[in-house]
Amino acid sequence: MDLRAIQYQRNSDILRKYLPEPCVPLIAEWIITYDFKLKIKKERSSRLGDYTAPHGGLNHTITINHNLNKYAFLITLVHEVAHLVTYNQHKNSVNPHGKEWKHNFKVLIQPFLNTDIFPLEVFSALRSYMQNPAASSCSDTQLLRSLKLHDENSDRIFLEYLPHNSVFLYNGSRVFRKGEKIRKRFKCIEISTNSVYLFDPLAEVELFDPIASKG
Repeated sequence: MDLRAIQYQRNSDILRKYLPEPCVPLIAEWIITYDFKLKIKKERSSRLGDYTAPHGGLNHTITINHNLNKYAFLITLVHEVAHLVTYNQHKNSVNPHGKEWKHNFKVLIQPFLNTDIFPLEVFSALRSYMQNPAASSCSDTQLLRSLKLHDENSDRIFLEYLPHNSVFLYNGSRVFRKGEKIRKRFKCIEISTNSVYLFDPLAEVELFDPIASKG
């Protein structure tokens, strides 16, 4: 077995843990063809993934959060590969999420944009989102809701699903009470400070358990 075949097999074995099975062969090939290092990272609240261009002797690098479900992982990975392709074509002379990136994202997602890979509700939301993809898939509420349906073993839910006056945890430690909706956001009060914050309806929160918090 030659070196390329060994790399392809190694990539495939790792990717099966994170991607829908039908995607694995092409993504494993992309890692070799586009010559990038894929790093699986712990959860980052500020981003799902990122792309770093070659510098200081290092190659293209793409990082993806480890806790994404397989469909979110795939979308995020293709998003970042689109950055890599755009960089190869234009270096830093174009807007990071401009028309060049949008075009490359649309081209790269096409082999996966079908119901053999995505559940129908995710496929429908993704197809709509791809008409004009944004800097983050999280900015599309329909797509985010459909992807959330496929998270496994998560104690977190969207704030919009909690009843009025529910007490919840945000970022694992801060405790709030859900208030009324003001335009597009919910007015919530932090219990410890009595300060008022406005939350996006799709903020991921946990129901507050006072007994567990004391334990």
